[in-house]
Amino acid sequence: MKELKTRNLKEKIVNTDLNEMAAVLAGLKDQGSMRAFLGALLTPSERARIALRWRLVCLLAAGLPQREIAGRLGISLCKITRGSKELKKRPVFRKIVTACIK
Repeated sequence: MKELKTRNLKEKIVNTDLNEMAAVLAGLKDQGSMRAFLGALLTPSERARIALRWRLVCLLAAGLPQREIAGRLGISLCKITRGSKELKKRPVFRKIVTACIK
């Protein structure tokens, strides 16, 4: 029971922190400020992983086959499948990604 309470408290804290961070990000007005913020907040490894995740969802949204994406990016099909599922189940996410495809 104590473990459940602890987990629920941690989830509430994480949600509160994510909401606060989302508000901060939404308030940033230019790309330079966003880059500076992400550069300060994230390690180089975290930035690289996020950039890779972004690239893979863009390639998925552009219609590339998962195996081709895996070959291009050197990542597992499991990571690509997760990105594909997120694009399918989250319409707002899909709309944002699709709008950014060049």
